[in-house]
Amino acid sequence: MPRRRRKTIAPGDRDRFAIPVRFCILGSGSSGNSALLVTPGTRVLVDAGFSLRKLEKLLAAAGESLERIEAIFLTHEHGDHAAALEGLRRFPGIQIFANDATARAVQAGLSHRPAWRIFETGSRFEFKDLEVTSFAVPHDAHEPVGFRFACGREGDLFEPRRSLTWLTDLGHVPEPARVHLRDCDVAVVEANHCSQLLQEDPRRPWSTKQRIGGRHGHLSNAAACELLASIASPQWRRIYLTHLSRDCNSPAVVEAAFAGIRATVKCEITIVGAGEGTAFYGFD
Repeated sequence: MPRRRRKTIAPGDRDRFAIPVRFCILGSGSSGNSALLVTPGTRVLVDAGFSLRKLEKLLAAAGESLERIEAIFLTHEHGDHAAALEGLRRFPGIQIFANDATARAVQAGLSHRPAWRIFETGSRFEFKDLEVTSFAVPHDAHEPVGFRFACGREGDLFEPRRSLTWLTDLGHVPEPARVHLRDCDVAVVEANHCSQLLQEDPRRPWSTKQRIGGRHGHLSNAAACELLASIASPQWRRIYLTHLSRDCNSPAVVEAAFAGIRATVKCEITIVGAGEGTAFYGFD
């Protein structure tokens, strides 16, 4: 019998194989939101809602630094998503991706002009080895968006196709957002508040409660639970439940709300408490 030749791996391919797509949430909640996505070709942040000093500390804890970040993708202009941009004068090489309305709103509060990269909401574009799709979400901001990030190629041994959908800060979920949520490996989904706890909260005025619970506010636990149960994509590998209210929600309350769909949503569900982050998740 002829001897089977062993397939060798070229050095460049070995390097690609050794660097999987990785993702972690640096921090989540009303005090600040940011996440880190690492691919073989780049390192980017989704939102940067902390002071620059705090963001640097969070990145250092993850074994990374702002010197290695090449881009930030902004969902909208609120401070808990864009606060770090004022301090980015020290990092002029970081490109800031936003639609025109968000860029204008953020720029109005800055003392310098960062390296804006403007996209149209609903467009699909590329950055390094990332394919990025933006889509509109309903929130009380100028032109808020969600993102779907994809990297790799279908059927490729060393760089298999992987995707992540970012869906936070929205009062209800329009159909295009549902499509992007269905067709991804990992999803970040808002579970902001328990409706009962929100209504019983003694510190928030009625108008604020109406805004949070309205169609341009934030997703409740019940709404997020219904959303995931209605889709329950077999493609999902992990769901992150994020942007929890510190006063009107808790990981225990979220766990109880989602207990009934664990058998339907057959993937890992990670609940990220207010002010907390996560370890890296590898897509390999």
